[in-house]
Amino acid sequence: MKKKRFTEEQIVNILKEHESGLSIADVCRKYGCGQSTVFKWKSKFGGMDVPEVKRLKSLEEENRRLKQMYADLSLEHRILKDFAEKKF
Repeated sequence: MKKKRFTEEQIVNILKEHESGLSIADVCRKYGCGQSTVFKWKSKFGGMDVPEVKRLKSLEEENRRLKQMYADLSLEHRILKDFAEKKF
């Protein structure tokens, strides 16, 4: 897996520079990233501050863990249900 080059805090600061009037081309040249990357960041992190981005990441992680827990419990429930049906 490719290592992330920028942290969320850096991304927010890059986007704030763009919002302050710096063009996309100048921002890309300064930080060595592509224009499409900046537009993806803008769609995901646009208008957020650093604490909001950290909260978003923690909520995404919690959501991932809850989905995994649900999948595990659902599978166990299905196995027990199949076992109970075969036994009687």
